[in-house]
This record gives sequence, structure tokens and C-alpha cells, in this order.
Amino acid sequence: MKRLLLSLAILLTSVMAFAGEGMWIPMLLQYNEKEMQEMGMRITADDIYSINHSSLKDAIVLFGGGCTGEIVSDYGLLLTNHHCGFDYIQKHSSVEHDYLTDGFWAMDRSQELPCPGLSVIFLREMRDVTEKVLFNITDDMTEEDRQKTISENIKRITAEVEKQTEYKVSIKPYFLGNEYYLLLNEVYTDVRLVGCPPSNIGKFGGDTDNWVWPRHTGDFSVFRVYADPDGHPADYSASNIPYRPAKHLEISLKGADEGDFAFVFGYPARTSEYLPAVAVDQEANVIDPIAVRLRGEILDIYNTYQEQDKKVRIQYASKHAGLGNGWKKWMGVTEGINHFRGVQKKRFYEESFQEWALGARNRYMYIDLLKNFEQKYKELEPYRVAYTYLSNAGLNIEIFDFAGNFNKLSQVTKETPQEEIDKMITGLKKATENFFKDYYQPIDREVARTMLKEYLEHQPTDFRPGFLNEIKDVDAYVEQLFEKSLFADKDRVMEFLESFKPSKVKKLQKDPALLAYQSLIGFYRDEVNPKMGPINKEIDRMQRIYMKGQMAMEPEKRFSPDANFTLRVTYGKVEGFKPQDGKNFRHFTTLEGIMEKENPDIYDYVVEPKLKALYNSKDYGRYADKDGTMHVAFTASVHTTGGNSGSPILTADGQLLGLNFDRCWEGTMSDLVYDPDICRNISVDIRYVLFIIDKFAGAKNLIAEMDIVE
Repeated sequence: MKRLLLSLAILLTSVMAFAGEGMWIPMLLQYNEKEMQEMGMRITADDIYSINHSSLKDAIVLFGGGCTGEIVSDYGLLLTNHHCGFDYIQKHSSVEHDYLTDGFWAMDRSQELPCPGLSVIFLREMRDVTEKVLFNITDDMTEEDRQKTISENIKRITAEVEKQTEYKVSIKPYFLGNEYYLLLNEVYTDVRLVGCPPSNIGKFGGDTDNWVWPRHTGDFSVFRVYADPDGHPADYSASNIPYRPAKHLEISLKGADEGDFAFVFGYPARTSEYLPAVAVDQEANVIDPIAVRLRGEILDIYNTYQEQDKKVRIQYASKHAGLGNGWKKWMGVTEGINHFRGVQKKRFYEESFQEWALGARNRYMYIDLLKNFEQKYKELEPYRVAYTYLSNAGLNIEIFDFAGNFNKLSQVTKETPQEEIDKMITGLKKATENFFKDYYQPIDREVARTMLKEYLEHQPTDFRPGFLNEIKDVDAYVEQLFEKSLFADKDRVMEFLESFKPSKVKKLQKDPALLAYQSLIGFYRDEVNPKMGPINKEIDRMQRIYMKGQMAMEPEKRFSPDANFTLRVTYGKVEGFKPQDGKNFRHFTTLEGIMEKENPDIYDYVVEPKLKALYNSKDYGRYADKDGTMHVAFTASVHTTGGNSGSPILTADGQLLGLNFDRCWEGTMSDLVYDPDICRNISVDIRYVLFIIDKFAGAKNLIAEMDIVE
């Protein structure tokens, strides 16, 4: 009877994987095509990914190394999320030109703002190179020899292909190193800010609403990709012209109806769907709660000061968003894993895996895997905790992190070539300008006091950096730190750099902020990493074998590889959800909900006067839904994660329906454990995006560029 139940459990798991779960490799999408069309898709896999003709892949970009964007005009116009463009909006903002508060719109191309450091990447082709990468790999090799051989194979393959192409070549592991694919990418580095709504639209609801449904956030921004006159990638130049894409997305005004097929095409960053139960338990119930507590305390400090000073609010807007995003997500992961019994489900699956492994002699390599996972994660835990404190407490003290830029300079000698010193000085001057532009010392003082006290209270002596063990009184230490450190004052730093000579190195070497940074990094380098590294390598080896075993146990199941920041297709249905008894959410929100949330005393819930006027007059133009309301956002059962921010969510015909920007809080566990009944992605309705661009901003020049399908 037990064997029957376990077999049914395996079957159920396999069936569930077809209900929207999975991040699929676009070049292999033909294996999903039948199912996608049965669910309602009206295009083909070849329409989505092809190297023989233009396809949807040619309109999708990796934006800025951390998000996704899509080309929506024949002149390189690009849409992504407001939070994806946030850093660049913030960099262009000042008290005089507060684009965060007021928004920004280029009414012609001469007004578009360059964004140094921003790039977009187009995938031109994928190739399966598994056999070539794993050439000469045998089961009896040591892990060190295996990785050395793979590295040599990858280096050789890459060099061979680079001779034949103008594109950037990279090879990525899939299925935890059981398969490898080569990617040919084209990188464009002249990307300009075209438009963004005020934060009271683009970030409406702020951290309070982040990861929570219902959402009313107009999370979008507009950029443009430029190329040289021949259409090739080029650094910023006034002579560059708008990029002419092989494909751009059509935009649908149909709207998202319950039950509609939809798919997301983008660059998911990282998932770990095939981890053992012990790893999921450690992540959700040990590591994440520590990071949540530490970041929550820092965010409370940020909030207090940002509410008091408009300049400080601008300075710390991006930092707040970066800390707050992970803070709230990790809370949701812990809640979701525990509420929906994610660890227990993993352990139930492992019972079936263990029974399968014991069923035949040739499965000997799998028999002790689960037991060994338990042992290795137990060994790993104290070092992961130590690293969590280091990264979330120690290095979130800004003066320490900034001082780290000067570590190399502190090591120069009289023999160091002057040319090398001059290069360092130039870079450090730029780093200093950037740092102090968005730095407010009273915040950093309070963060330092709070984080150092947390560190000392919760981490034992042998699991914390040495400088902490010398602190007798945290408050006194912090006062002396900011009084004595060179790095507390911009003028002192710049004066030091202007007159720097190798003989002044001792001043750096004695600086308390740099000493603290060196202690933090030294602790990681000398104590944490040497212990974590070998354990993680062994876990990686075991995980690769476990992945291979899962695929062998369920040969009829279609497995999708974990996300690794490469282009993927995910699909499902537009639908609401029931996160718990008594809660039943519909799949969309409207502008009316923004008015219901309005609170002029809370920055995140201030409603723009013009938006309110448009609502009162119901002046929605052609962007209103058939029910007469202005839809803002919608949910779907499409498997997404970080990196999918800004990804297009597309209709059954491959037309743009909206921009993916978040997940529902109850389902943030989907990076570790996916539950199709509860995991929902959240997208801003493209009609709301167009409504804001057209009716609110009056940027009809941008609307005129797009192919809009009524």
C-alpha cells in the first residue's frame, strides 16, 4: 500500500509540473508547444524562438544585468519596470529636478537622458554543447578533476566559436551541471531614459504593498536603445541613432480576462526548485529570518530620516528599495514554506526517491544522498549564519563599505608606478563623488550603532570579525569612528586624494573605517570562505547527482532547469487565487482601488492630482476595459522570479498584455517550492501604462511609435 501511495505521489508531482510550473529553454520550446496550444496559445514555438527568421526573442533584452525589458517600436523604444530603471532615474534626480517625485518625459529624442553604465543584451542564438563540455568526463573522476576538465573544454569551445562570430560567447550550466548551452549575445551600451511616471504612480504603495495583492502600482519606465549609424553596438555618442530591431512587440488593448492563456518571456535570475528538504528548511527558517530582522531594523532607521527631509528621501530611495525588496520577500518565503508545508512535501517526495534508489543495484550512487545532505547542511549552517551577519549587518554600514574602495591604495609603496597610482586616484575621486551624493551621516551613525550591537549580541566570539571583539562600548566606538575616520567627510577625502603620496599610506592603514572593512573581509576570506567553500562544493556535487537521479526516477516527466539569468519562457493562465480560507481574490485591480487607498499623509499613498482628475472625469480614452473601468494590474499562474521584473506577459497571439513586476506574497516560496494553487505573478496592465503615457503625461510622441492592436 505504501509503495502505491508513493507512486501516486510521484505521478501527482509530475502532473502538477504541467500546470504553469517551469522556466523553459526557448530553443527547446517545441516540446511544450502542444500543451501551450491546448491551453489556448495561437502561435507556434518557432514564432517565439527562431534563428532562421525574426521571432519574439529578438524583442526581449536582459536589462541592466538584473531585469528584463522589451522593444515596443521600430526605433528601439523599450519598456521595463519603474523599479528596474529606478537607479538611473534616481541618478538623474536632484532637489531641483526631482524625477522620482515628478516623473520625467522626453517629448522628443533630443531630451532623452544618457545612462552611463546601463546596457541591454539580446540573445541571438542558443546551442546545446553538453557533449562537448562533458567530453572526457567520467563518473570516477574527483570533483576537482571534473571541474578542471569542464573549464578547459568550455575555454576551448568558446575560443573556437569566437573566431566565427561577432557576438559575445558564453556557456552556461543547466540542470545543475548535467547539461550545458552556449549563448550568442549582442550587447548595446548606449541606452537612454525616455520617460518615467512619478513615484506616486510607478511605486504606488511602496514597501507596504510590495509583494502583496491587490496591487495598484504603475510599475513601468521607458528607455531607448541606440546604435551606431550601421546599427551596431556603440558607446554613447551624439551621432548614434535609435536601434532598429529585427522584431518589436505589438501591443494588445484586449485586456486580461479570467482563464486566458498567457506567457512570460524574460530573464529569471535564480531558483532552486530541486533542493532537498533540509536545504529548504535552513533557508526558510534559519537564514531568511536573520536577514529579515537585520534589514528591518535598518529600514526603520531609513524611514525615520526620509520622512523628515526631502533630500534624504531622494538620496536613500534606491538603497531603501534594494534592502526592502529582499526584506519583505524573505518574510513571505518563510511564511509560505511553513503555511503550505513545503518542507513536509519535500520530505514526502524524498521517501519515494529513497525507495526508488533502493530498488536496483545500479542506483548505488543515490542511496546515501539524502543522509549526506543532512550532514553537510548541518556543517554549513553556522558559516551561512556568519556570512548573513557579515553581509546584512557589517557591510550595510556605509562608511565601512566605502572605505573598502581604498584598500588597494593603502597597499602602495614607493616602488608602485606613478601611472598606476594616478589611475587609482582618478577612480577613487569618482567613487567619492558618487558616494557622498547619496550619503547622510546621521543615518549611517545610527545604522552602525544598531548593527554592531546586533552582531555582538547574536554571534559568538569565534564567528565574528576580530575588530568586534575589541569593542567595549558600541556607542563610544561609533562616536570615535565618525570623528577620526577620513571617510566620514567628503572634503577630507578629496583633500587627501589631491595631495596623496606613498608616504601618506600610513594614514589609510590606521583609519578605523578601513581597519573595520579589512577585518570584515579578512574574516570572510580567512575563516568563513575556507570552511564554506569545500562544503558547498560537496553539496554542489551531490545536488548534481540528485538532479540526475530525479530525472532518472521520472523519465516521462518534463523537467525545466532552474533559473540562471538566461532567457526563458513560462506560461499559465490569467486567474485570481484563494491564499487562505475566507480570502478569494479576483484577478485584476482598477484605478478605483488607488482612490480607496489614497492617504495624503503617507508618501506611498499620495495620489497625483492629475490622475485624480482623470479618474473623476473617467477620461480613460481607448484604454478603458470593456467594463468601463481603468484596469491597473492583474495576476496569473505563471512561474516567475527575480530577473523577470520588466518581462512582457504576452497574449495567446504573442502580443503585449502587460509588464510582469512582482509575485503575490503568499507564493514567494516559489523559488524553492512551487505550488500552482497559490503562486501568482503580478503584472501592470499595458493599458494602464499607455493611459499614463498618453492621458497623464501627454507623451503622444511615444504612443505614435507603438503598434497598438485595438
